[in-house]
Amino acid sequence: MGIGSSRPPLALIAGPTASGKSALGLELARRSGGVIINADSAQVYRDAPIVSAAPTRAETKLADHRLYGILDGSRPCSAADWAAMAREEIDAVHAEGLIAILVGGTGLYLRTLLDGIAPVPPIDPKVREQVRAAATADNRQRLAELDPKAAQRLEPSDTTRIARALEVVLSTGRPLAEWQARRQGGIGGSVDLRPLVLLPPRDWLYRRCDERFERMIADGAIGEVEALLKRKLDPALPVMRAIGVPEIAAFLRRQMSYEEMIAAGRQATRRYAKRQYTWFAHQPPGDWPRLTKPLEGEAISEALALLGAKG
Repeated sequence: MGIGSSRPPLALIAGPTASGKSALGLELARRSGGVIINADSAQVYRDAPIVSAAPTRAETKLADHRLYGILDGSRPCSAADWAAMAREEIDAVHAEGLIAILVGGTGLYLRTLLDGIAPVPPIDPKVREQVRAAATADNRQRLAELDPKAAQRLEPSDTTRIARALEVVLSTGRPLAEWQARRQGGIGGSVDLRPLVLLPPRDWLYRRCDERFERMIADGAIGEVEALLKRKLDPALPVMRAIGVPEIAAFLRRQMSYEEMIAAGRQATRRYAKRQYTWFAHQPPGDWPRLTKPLEGEAISEALALLGAKG
């Protein structure tokens, strides 16, 4: 892999869940001697390696993996938290003269790292408490009055982003978009970025989503979620909202049959992949390469070539 700046390249493999990012990152690391850095919000937690489809022990022996399973599930990890850790890891990898390979599907994490952090002032705790205690529909109605552009842009079911947009405008008097336009601290302009977005055919992707959830169950995800429930963690924590956790938790509480849990888990995985697919199809810069083939056969070689890898 060539180096077009004073630092080794920063490869970035992004796309929806089950699109083949991890396998491609592992192959790139094998060929380049690079280090894989996690960019998936669920995989930062050590409590749910099966549910989050984190790298296996066998895979971590094949290449150096960083920022996987580093946090306890009781600790929320914001995009700003992750970006700070990722910057440190990228600097450390580059200091060793190695290629850093970001792999993940959390668009907000990647945008924060590359474009920077919006300098939003601290939110008034009373405002946050009121917003988080209200129903999503009520928050969206208030948001439509105070920040109509945000309300129109966000899906009615997007509880987290609606709450965030509302608490920002209530606490600061300015829409979140206005703060985001002042982003600072991004590394996008200072690295030799080699990005690739995986956007395979949806029918192929959704089949893999179904297979992933079923394999997750076979590998022991039910026991993993059972251990999380015994800790009585706040249901609002990211680890408790990870794809598959609410569905398995409902089964363990006897609110769903096994068959209903499987169907619900498969559906939740497909819906998540659909949201990610839409985001990655439209949000990254237009000049980022997109691979729209299933990641198999010759397409793997094509993907590696787009990332700059050599035979």
